[in-house]
Amino acid sequence: MNRRNFLKLAAAGSAATLFPPMLSGASGDAGDGLLPSALPKDKDNGGDSAAPDELARHRIKSIKFAPVQLRYPRLVGKNSRLGVHGTGPRMLFCVLATDTGAEGLGLLRGRREAAQKVFESIKGKTVADLFLPAVGTLGEQHDCFDFCLHDLAGVILNKPVYELISGNKNPILAKCYSGMIYFDEMEPENNPAGLGKVLENCQYDYDYGYRQLKIKIGRGGKWMSKTEGLKTDIEVTRMIHERFPDCELLVDGNDAFTVDYLISYLRGIEDVPLYWIEEPFRETRPDYQALKQWLAANSRRNTLLADGEADPDYELVFALGKEQLLDVHLADIQGYGFTNWRKLMPRLKSIGMMASPHAWGSAVKSFYVAHLAGACGNTPTIEGVTCFSDEIDLGACALKRGQLRPSAAPGFGMKLLK
Repeated sequence: MNRRNFLKLAAAGSAATLFPPMLSGASGDAGDGLLPSALPKDKDNGGDSAAPDELARHRIKSIKFAPVQLRYPRLVGKNSRLGVHGTGPRMLFCVLATDTGAEGLGLLRGRREAAQKVFESIKGKTVADLFLPAVGTLGEQHDCFDFCLHDLAGVILNKPVYELISGNKNPILAKCYSGMIYFDEMEPENNPAGLGKVLENCQYDYDYGYRQLKIKIGRGGKWMSKTEGLKTDIEVTRMIHERFPDCELLVDGNDAFTVDYLISYLRGIEDVPLYWIEEPFRETRPDYQALKQWLAANSRRNTLLADGEADPDYELVFALGKEQLLDVHLADIQGYGFTNWRKLMPRLKSIGMMASPHAWGSAVKSFYVAHLAGACGNTPTIEGVTCFSDEIDLGACALKRGQLRPSAAPGFGMKLLK
């Protein structure tokens, strides 16, 4: 779906218009600055005027930190810039508990030591002192608990986060792509598996429920010669398209390309449709102008351009979106923050730019994005990172027929198992 048509449908304002119903699954500033100081005017505590009063009855009592091991279904290998990504991350969660026994669980933002100091300053305060459904976390000093406070408020008010924000019981659904197709043929180093391994991993993701596959490209950036890397990128893309013709393909260069080098790749796959191109090069106005012009002149006007993930110049990314040189903003959901994303989303809508917060690392981040998209819309697709764990119940966020439905349980719907 191209940018124009997506935004036209989004203007209709209903999940049913944007996406068909999904069955249950198996599993600031004034002006153009990035961080608006003005609070959203179209939210009224998620439609619940009593919410602040209820949150004011709960006082922060204790904190617990919980490192959690997550497992990928397979080894995730190299991309154009980095070596092997491993078999799953160990992530630090935090639990804030109140004097009434309510608990909020979330990924910690920042360092544990800093969060402990912040906790000492909020101990005894009410949840309403720290969080309002219409706004999110109150005060940058509390940002380390951004996810915890959203979860805690949802638990107290017995609402999933998407409903807490929007007031709507039915979330807006978005597509979800597998973000796990790396340079799989290169591992193990002493006995590389070959290109068949890429198809094997795509098949796993297809069987799991994905109907979009994001292919890492840019082998010529570090691991191969430019010529050999380009040849292999083209071969892999064609191979996946032929094997999975009912899947939409996205490609991600992790800044390994120049405009001319990318155009050489695109010429090599000229009959393969691409849903989007992500991070082909460091974002600059001249490069994106040149790429947009080439795409428009070569029957790829509907291919979306997505950037803003790695060490972004936020002001430039926003400006490129305003000029319609970038279609999708990718700032990381954890690094940028859930509350900041809530503030940014209406500003992106106002300039006709879409959002798909970067979620690589774990399914937890994917599920956070599903709640943000479920409340705000304006997200064409979500980065999916398949994970399993014996230490956390990841909840009922469900992938079915290529769409990701956020959990309807209170908060984000996740619980520690130990």
